[in-house]
Amino acid sequence: MTKIDWYILRKFIGTFIYSLMILLIISVVIDVTEKIDDFMNNNLSFYTIVVDYYFGFIPHIAALLFPLFIFISVIFFTSKMAYRTEIIAILCSGVSFRRFLRPYWVGAILFGGLLWLGNRWTVPIANKIRTKFENAYVHKQSAQQNIYDKTIRVDSFTYVTFGSYDPNYKSGGNFLLEDVRGQNIMFKMKADRVTWDSTNRMWKLDYVTMRSINGLKEHWWTKSDTSIKLALNPKEMYEESNVQEAMTTPELNKFIAREKLRGAEGLNIFYVEKYRRTASCGAVIILTLIGGIIASKKVRGGSGLHLAVGIVISASYIIFLQFATVFSIKADLNPLLAVWIPNFLFGGLAFWLYLRAPK
Repeated sequence: MTKIDWYILRKFIGTFIYSLMILLIISVVIDVTEKIDDFMNNNLSFYTIVVDYYFGFIPHIAALLFPLFIFISVIFFTSKMAYRTEIIAILCSGVSFRRFLRPYWVGAILFGGLLWLGNRWTVPIANKIRTKFENAYVHKQSAQQNIYDKTIRVDSFTYVTFGSYDPNYKSGGNFLLEDVRGQNIMFKMKADRVTWDSTNRMWKLDYVTMRSINGLKEHWWTKSDTSIKLALNPKEMYEESNVQEAMTTPELNKFIAREKLRGAEGLNIFYVEKYRRTASCGAVIILTLIGGIIASKKVRGGSGLHLAVGIVISASYIIFLQFATVFSIKADLNPLLAVWIPNFLFGGLAFWLYLRAPK
């Protein structure tokens, strides 16, 4: 890293921080305008709004638009350098264009790593804060609807069925537990009523009938009540929207493994979230290179033309990502492929632009 490299890297970091602050302020102002009625109707204090909501909202919106913030920042400061003929001077001094891009690589990897860490831990924690506030004061949830005939695979051998379940009271009826080994049912437990015991974190069963089956031998007995411990809590009975955004990556991996064991369907949305957290870091590197290559050429339109091209490319990236994500969730496209399709396409664009760049 020479003085020129550090000069470009400082511009990269400084412009990104400046543009990030400006765009975050704009995002917060727009969000406040949309939610001001909710804040006033609930008589929320300034402290409550800032600590219980915007401490979660700001990391969320920053991570969501992070690659685009990077892209716009790179185009802006590189275009200024090209307009002042600094890049021409650097290339005329004998520096190759590939060597000129070194600080862009360093900055992109630095910011990509920062986003990767944030996506795994910081942003999900912030999303928990944001969604909790929104559910309480903005999107006030009405009483949850009863669930009927819901079967869940608890572990490798155990299946439970709720004939009915009321998530508001955490209780239900016509409960059935089965222990299935291969093609054989080894144990059955039926209960007229089931209730969640929050103190002991167990399920309490009333009017219980149990059957133990061992080949041709069968044992049957009853109990007035009993309690059992299952790897199932009431929150898992009711499907919440966007719950995957509020899970750290270890929590998300654990959740996917457990739901896969249970034979749950519709897991693509969780796989998409898992792979997106890494793919967005790749997008930072690709968009940085595209921005550096496009804006390094001095044109008559100056920064305005470069920014216009950058906005078009940014919009195209978002459209490709949304299409691929929808195809994965609705049409069973491989989630890993879905989140990386835009990176493959724009990575090819970056390579093509590099080949055509004046050197």
